[in-house]
Amino acid sequence: MSETFRTILCIAAHPDDIEFTVAGSVARWTKEGRRVVFCLVTTGGAGTNEYPPDGTGLVPRREQELHEAARILGVNDVALLGYQDGVVEPTLGLRRDLTRVIRRERPDVVVCSDPPVRYYGNEYLNHPDHRAVASAALDAVFPSSETRGISTELLTEGLEPHKVKEVLINGAVPPDAWVDITDTFEAKCAALRAHVSQVGKGEWVEPLLREWATRDGKAVGVTFAESYRRMVL
Repeated sequence: MSETFRTILCIAAHPDDIEFTVAGSVARWTKEGRRVVFCLVTTGGAGTNEYPPDGTGLVPRREQELHEAARILGVNDVALLGYQDGVVEPTLGLRRDLTRVIRRERPDVVVCSDPPVRYYGNEYLNHPDHRAVASAALDAVFPSSETRGISTELLTEGLEPHKVKEVLINGAVPPDAWVDITDTFEAKCAALRAHVSQVGKGEWVEPLLREWATRDGKAVGVTFAESYRRMVL
């Protein structure tokens, strides 16, 4: 990533998605003095069956956990869109809301997940919210955020078009770019453990993240890494 890129917007569906996937990169970027903004689309209210179905009690807890994780990673700016967890679709309304965030924050780089990925290996079906949010995020990057004639109501809010320079897509198969997170791996683990409602005591957090980071690190000869597909726009 160019040293001239100062603002990075991370878009994800659920309050812990960033910590599972790109938190090591986030910690590195904030240590380098870059501004990182989190945009979470849903409330996370369907994240566990231990609370009422309407998310009473869970939603404020997840928001609190999110802010604590962001603090650990050095992130001060968090946008919460408040969509219902578990039923997100890549609608024009969601694209407009994400376009609003992009035009407001004016990032050099947007980070999101890979919408076409339906499953990973034989053990994990990719959550439909992840796919819907990723699809809307990429459509917001292009063409919506940079085109004056799309979502024209945003112009009345004073939000002029903005062109994103680069996109990093996490979870892409295969990846073609890597970020060395050797020095920030512990911060990633600590940030994920902050989501107590999702990880419990978190004994499994470090071994799981270590396995993933070691695999990605081997691709580029470092101890720990996170992988992406990089698009230069």
